[in-house]
Amino acid sequence: MMGKNQTTGMDFILLGLFPGMKHADILTTVIIVIYVAALTGNSTLILLILVDSQLHTPMYFLLSQLSLIDLLLISTTVPKMATDFLSGKKNISNIGCGTQMFLYRMLGGAECILLTLMSWDRYVAICYPLRYRVIRNHRVCLMMVMGSWAGGALNALVQTAYTMHLPKCGPKEIEHFFCEIMTILSFFCEDTYVYKLAMLVTGIVLLLIPFAIIFSSYSLIFFTVLHMNSPKGRNKALATCSSHLMVLGLFYGPAIFTYMTPGSSHSPSQDKTVSVFFSIITPTLNPFIYSLRNRDVLQALRKTLVRGLCLN
Repeated sequence: MMGKNQTTGMDFILLGLFPGMKHADILTTVIIVIYVAALTGNSTLILLILVDSQLHTPMYFLLSQLSLIDLLLISTTVPKMATDFLSGKKNISNIGCGTQMFLYRMLGGAECILLTLMSWDRYVAICYPLRYRVIRNHRVCLMMVMGSWAGGALNALVQTAYTMHLPKCGPKEIEHFFCEIMTILSFFCEDTYVYKLAMLVTGIVLLLIPFAIIFSSYSLIFFTVLHMNSPKGRNKALATCSSHLMVLGLFYGPAIFTYMTPGSSHSPSQDKTVSVFFSIITPTLNPFIYSLRNRDVLQALRKTLVRGLCLN
């Protein structure tokens, strides 16, 4: 093992999102504009939920945490990618790579858990509306949020620690725009087949359990909605759930492709495309999906804007 030219002290080289591509500067500018839109959308949603008393409910508290996760998730990859492109320096230290890997995994895991808990929140709100405030009190909401962050952090810590502590061999050029675990595994001096298989199985389990909870929650929700006598109540319930279902689709689509299919069937370009969708496009779209399809959020936005204009 020691004779395989270990390179434990060298930096990694991030080849970026558009290596050797024509008009990469234009595409990078588009990514930066998307990043600014994500910062604006998520920050605005968090601020509205914080300042408007009508949005001080369990649903919007969880939504503010989703926006916070999305804000941090996109900030984990895009600033480094943009800085590398503008400066021409593509290296990242071992510590920097491990930190980026940990944050990406932690935030992705936390979002997976939080989206699952948000589906349960919708189930309680629609199926037990009179007991909603009792079941979903402030203490329960805090426990749900802390559980999401703790679960994501634990999963990320285990995977990152194992991935980064093994010796790596040869030139460490990462054909990606951030430190992705499955890409780093190709630098190991030893066979990683068992570890890759374990990660695939773990990914499937960690996706199937939340998916089963979400499916069960929405099955009960739709069963309850179908038996509602009031068309207005039925439409309101479906409208409330539609935004969350769209966000679930945006999250689980790329996640299923990444973690529930063998890595050998992915090309580097496919992996990067899915990563862009998961870590850049989805965090940008989420706040706009909830804002544009939610009357309470739009009303809070109008009130805040009017208040700001009156103060000026």
